This record gives sequence, C-alpha cells and structure tokens, in this order.
Amino acid sequence: MRLDDDDFTLFGLPQRFAQDGADIAQRWKALAAKVHPDRFAAEGAASQRLAMQWSLRVNEAHQRLRDPLKRASYLCELRGAPIQANENTRMPAAFLMEQMEWRESLDEARTPEAILAIDQQVAARERALLAQAGRQLDDEDNAAGAAESVRALMFLTRFRADIDQRLEALEHS
Repeated sequence: MRLDDDDFTLFGLPQRFAQDGADIAQRWKALAAKVHPDRFAAEGAASQRLAMQWSLRVNEAHQRLRDPLKRASYLCELRGAPIQANENTRMPAAFLMEQMEWRESLDEARTPEAILAIDQQVAARERALLAQAGRQLDDEDNAAGAAESVRALMFLTRFRADIDQRLEALEHS
C-alpha cells in the first residue's frame, strides 16, 4: 500500500465502473481504522503526521469511489481521457436541445408537481447516462466516449440543483 496508488488499488478493487457500494464502504472502514491517527498517538509527531496523510488519502479515495459520477470521471482520467469540464464544453446538439427544452419547461412551471415531473425526466436521463458511461468504461474500452457522458452528467447535476432551487423558492413564496 502506497500513498501514490490509484484509488482502486488502495481499496483492493478492480479498475471498473461497476462496483458494490457496500463493498466500498466495508473496505473504507477497514482502511480508515488501519490508518487512523489515534492508533499512532504513542509513536510521535512524525508517525502521526504520516497517519494523517494516510487518513486523508483514504477518505479522498472513498469520496471518489462511492460516488458513481466521481468514479466515472476518475476512471476516465486514469485511462487517459481527462474530463476537462472547464476547457471542453462541447456537447452533442441533441443533448443541448434537450437541455433547452427542460430549461424552458422549468421557467414555465408554476407548481411543485410540474417541477417534479421535469426532475423525474432529468433523473431518468441521468440514470441512462450513468449506465452508458459504465458500458463505455467497462465493456467498450471507450474512455473518450465515457468522458463525454461524464460531462453531460455534470450538466445534468447542475440543472438538478437549479430544479431544487426552484422548488425551494416555490415553497417559500
């Protein structure tokens, strides 16, 4: 076990998108207990600092591995297809049209039910894109395609935050 191991190696998992969330949680608990700084309290400041580094490293890896979007993004980077969401904002025209239609629908929605209906559509699209990214990473060896799917998922995540804000505003008006 080395600090510079990738997250999957650190957790003893295969480098795949498809993972068992309970297995990730179990491995995290075991690793976190193994490197917890309190275990090294009697060994001096240097050992405690190293334990803190390990603890931070294990927790960061856990955050990436347990979240499907972060896991997909991380796998893309490991496979040479970084997401570069700030530099690469190109999206397929059909996806952009879908986004525009949803945004118009959200602007026109006047009831929580109408907003929740949009949210359900977006959630279904998110599930489909996550499944697509999983296939691209695990079955098709298509990290570049998966990176495009991840960028689309990032758009949807931001849009769902807008939906939540709109629902909140409606509740308080």
